[in-house]
Order: sequence, then C-alpha cells, then structure tokens
Amino acid sequence: MISLNKTQVSHRARVQAFGGFLTNMVLPNIGAFITWGIVTALFIPTGWMPNETLSKLVGPTITYLLPLLLAYTGGDMVGGKRGAVLGVIGTMGVIVGSDIPMFLGAMIVGPLGGWIMKKSDRFLENKIPAGFEMVVNNFSIGIIGFFLIIIAYFVIGPVIQVLNKSVTAAVEALVSSGFLPILSLINEPAKVLFLNNVIDQGIYYPLGMQQTLDAGKSIYFMVASNPGPGLGLLLAYTFFGQTTAKKTAPGAIIIHFFGGIHEMYFPYVLMKPLTIVAMILGGMAGITTFQLFDAGLVAGPSPGSIFAYLALTPKGNFIGIISGVLVATLVSFLVTSVILKMDKSPSQKDFEEAVDKSKDMKAQGKHILKESMEGNVQGAFHKISFACDAGMGSSAMGATRFKTKLQKLGITDIEVKNYRIEDVPADSEVIVVHSSLFERTIATHPNIRVVTLSNYLNDPVIENLLEEIVKRKY
Repeated sequence: MISLNKTQVSHRARVQAFGGFLTNMVLPNIGAFITWGIVTALFIPTGWMPNETLSKLVGPTITYLLPLLLAYTGGDMVGGKRGAVLGVIGTMGVIVGSDIPMFLGAMIVGPLGGWIMKKSDRFLENKIPAGFEMVVNNFSIGIIGFFLIIIAYFVIGPVIQVLNKSVTAAVEALVSSGFLPILSLINEPAKVLFLNNVIDQGIYYPLGMQQTLDAGKSIYFMVASNPGPGLGLLLAYTFFGQTTAKKTAPGAIIIHFFGGIHEMYFPYVLMKPLTIVAMILGGMAGITTFQLFDAGLVAGPSPGSIFAYLALTPKGNFIGIISGVLVATLVSFLVTSVILKMDKSPSQKDFEEAVDKSKDMKAQGKHILKESMEGNVQGAFHKISFACDAGMGSSAMGATRFKTKLQKLGITDIEVKNYRIEDVPADSEVIVVHSSLFERTIATHPNIRVVTLSNYLNDPVIENLLEEIVKRKY
C-alpha cells in the first residue's frame, strides 16, 4: 500500500482540507440558510409579500438558529454529540457577547468545543468509578461549558467581532471604490485548485448574511459562485476545442450550469492554463455587471446552479442577476475562443495527453501514484469509494455514473458510494478522487489504494478500473 509522511503534504493540500472542513460544517445546514433566505425575500418591507409579523422571524433566525446549527455540526464533526453540545454552549457566549451575526464565531467555537470535549473524554477514560459514568459525563460538559461560555463571551466574541469588522471594512472599501471585481484574481485560480470553499464558506457567505440582514440581499454571494465564466469556457471548447475535449464539453455544460457542479470545468482550465485569464476576466465582468444593476441574492447558492441563482433572487433583481451571468459567459467565451484558436500546438490536440500534463503540474508524487495504479492485489472488489471536497458534488456524480457502468456489466455486488475525503470508510479497497485532491486523500488514508481522474465524463482511468474489476471477478 501507499505510504506518505504528513510532512510531505503540500500547503495547498492542507488548505484544501481546511476548506473541506468548512464546507462540511455548512453543507448539512444549507436548507436552513435557504429557508431564512426565502423568509427574507418574501416578508421584509422590500420583499415580495411584506408582512410585519412574519418578518420578525428574520432577525432571531440569523442571530441564533443559523450560527448554533453551524456550531452543533462543527462540534459533532470533531467531538461527536457531546462535542456538539459543548460547541453550542460556547457559541451562545459569542452570540450574546457581540452585536453581529456570529457565523465566523460559530465556525471557530463549535469545532473548538468538540476538540475540548474529545480531549476531556479521553483524559477521563478508564478513570470513572463504576456507577458514576452518567454523573461524570453530564457534569464534565456542564463545568467545561460554564468556563467556555464565559471565555467566549468576554474574550473570543470580542476578538472575532474585531476581525470580522476588519474584513468587512476591507471588502466594503473595495465595493465603494469600485474595485470589487479584482477579487476574481483570487477567486478563479482558487476554484481551479479546489480552494474556493475556504473563501466562500469562510469569508463571502458570512459577510453576505450580514449584508442581507440590513439590505435584504448581498452581492457577496455571487463574487465567486457565478456559473457564467465556467459556462463560457465550456462553450468555447464545444465550438473550438479539439478531439475529446470538444466532445465532452457539451455534457460538462449541463452538469456545470444546471447541476451546479463547477468542478466539471476545472480540467479544461488545467489543460490550457492560459484560459485562467478568461475565467478571471469573465468573473470581473460578471461582478461589474452585478454592481451596475445593484443586484444581489438572499442566500448562498449551493450548489452554484443557475436554478439556485434564480430561486434566491429577490424582487427587482432578476434583470441584474441574469445580465451578470450572461456577461460573464460572453466575456469568458470570447477570451477562451481566442486562446483556443491561437494555440494549435500538437501537445494540446489530445484531451487525455493534455490532462496528464496538467496533472503533472498539480499533483506531486506521481511516481507513488503510478505504483498504486500498477498494484494488483488479487481478489474481487467489494467496496469502492468516490470522494471529493464536500462529498456531495463531483463524487456523487462519479459514483452514480460508475454504478451505472457496473450494472451494465451485470455487476451488482460491489458497494459504490460517495463521501467527503475524511469520511471514506477504512475498509474501502479503492478511493477514486480528482487528481488535485490526491495529496489530501493519501495523507488521510495512507493504507488505501487511491485512483485519480481528471475528466469526470470520459477518463480512461475509469475504464481501466472497470477492466480490472471484471478480470478479478471472472
């Protein structure tokens, strides 16, 4: 099996893991955020159906319910149910001790409570007299919670509030000066490197919720999630791409634009790195258009589908939202088209060869990957896990497509499921991930074979894995 020392993991992989943690704290609670967004869009004074009574739900929900849900989820991820309870207790301290919605505080104190609970339980393990387990367990949460809520109220909350106001002031300065579009210089490269969740879940969405509370909408939800740039890039490949890239781009468009899985266009950017310029310019054009129309959404669109955009668009903002997506698409399409027409080098003609080249640039330790791919442990497969950053986007699609291929071959006794990387079961025989997530995966699961792919729709690695399954089974 593959072994990799944790010191060999790049900073990018570590940041990816951090982004994945933030995502998995937010993702289970997206439904609650959307509920709040719908209530806000309908019942605030500027909403579709202004209602003074029902609009009273808006403030308490964003102040208490949403941060506490984040805290509970974060605490549970780190320290189980007891950690979730302690995380909520601490988060209540930062909520009461501040005058802004404490999303950032919840995303810090929730996991902190889980970590403290886990360490405390480990310390008390095998030290509790028989018959006193319930008393000790309950009082340990109560006593630790008492100190944590006090510290959160007097120390953590005020510190986070200062940091939050600093970040808010910096971003608002960009807005007032008209320089908000320059954020695309960070957003677009970060997305291709699977680092977008750090930005979205850690910065833009919390800021967006705060702005929505005051204005009923926020542009921050759209500065990194606009599906327009990716659509423009894939359209350009559809018309001017070559060989396999041209053939797979239309299918990628459907999944990216309507399904909201933006990972679909990442390999096309990595294949021709210069196209990142098109993504940046498209992102800038979209943000500029949103600003001109004073457009915004009422909640974070997750996934980043055009359907999610339209569903979360408040009254009077449809023209601005649609225009921003269309302009971003057009700019990205035009710039990508020029790049594709100018670059006719032979090394770029075949999609698989180009993807392999981009994989060399992004994934470290390719020789280790080769060894893992060539390993051929005898015996039939029983469990294959598809994994990604959040465990619900590209991995879900990949697992579904793979199960369909197995069923067509008459193979139904192999368990194929999708997970976030950190949640992959230890008894999995193979983990299938995008090549950009190889380091993070192998660091988390050093004893499981890892297979990487670069094209979700048509990657020869999948066909090779299918052939191996058939050979072992028959």
